[in-house]
Amino acid sequence: VLQGYAAEMDNPLMAHLISPELQNKKDILFGNMEEIYHFHNRIFLRELETYVEHPELVGRCFLDQMEDFQIYEKYCQNKPRSESLWRQFSDSVFFQECQRKLDHKLSLDSYLLKPVQRITKYQLLLKEMLKYSKNCEGAEDLQEALTSILGILKAVNDSMHQIAITGYDGNLNELGKLLMQGSFNVWTDHKKGHTKVKDLARFKPMQRHLFLHEKAVLFCKKREENGEGYEKAPSYSYKHSLNMAAVGITENVKGDAKKFEIWYNAREEVYIVQAPTPEVKATWVNEIRKVLT
Repeated sequence: VLQGYAAEMDNPLMAHLISPELQNKKDILFGNMEEIYHFHNRIFLRELETYVEHPELVGRCFLDQMEDFQIYEKYCQNKPRSESLWRQFSDSVFFQECQRKLDHKLSLDSYLLKPVQRITKYQLLLKEMLKYSKNCEGAEDLQEALTSILGILKAVNDSMHQIAITGYDGNLNELGKLLMQGSFNVWTDHKKGHTKVKDLARFKPMQRHLFLHEKAVLFCKKREENGEGYEKAPSYSYKHSLNMAAVGITENVKGDAKKFEIWYNAREEVYIVQAPTPEVKATWVNEIRKVLT
């Protein structure tokens, strides 16, 4: 892909086949695939090969390189832009010519999906290895490697949702790390405001997608998009946020094991949040508690 497509975009002999709109878009189309390739070729593959005789110790290899695996997050974040560009130009003569020369049965988009598939495959391979490595040396490293890879997958997934937030004025990066995101039923019960509003709000929940950052929690409304692939991915229109410095929580709400309260400014605003399951609630409450303490 890097030699037969990406490099060809800079080849003067191929220039006449590339439409002007596509000309400076190499970085959008391929993202940081080259960085991923070099990481595997120069570092990770060589490291893996040193464990050929002792496959049960391979967890260590993952742990040593875990920081480098974050390059996948960058690739996945760029994927929606790459896909939308590909859809515009997929029938371009340039791509057809490259595919013909490479004698590929599949078109470029199938190969651009490879890094996304690769990063999701590692956790399956590590789980499989763990199954057969219960009491041997290296089992702890394998377990830790699996946990770390799952952490990276969660970060990739969270960031895919985060880049879909629209209508937020500030800079999301200033809110600190994104810790959790998910969909909830939310009821409001504010001291301020008309009593009618308060009564109404009590019965009908709002569907809200919450993003918990270190410094703020964002309430967004999910909008499903119509389209193919990543275009089908939802977008989230920003509604409001609460600064974590002024937030408090009540862990148990009478009568429902899935509900908890997030309140603001000494209960001036109260949000009753209902998670899909008690387990999801517990994870969120723990994470919020960590931020508050």
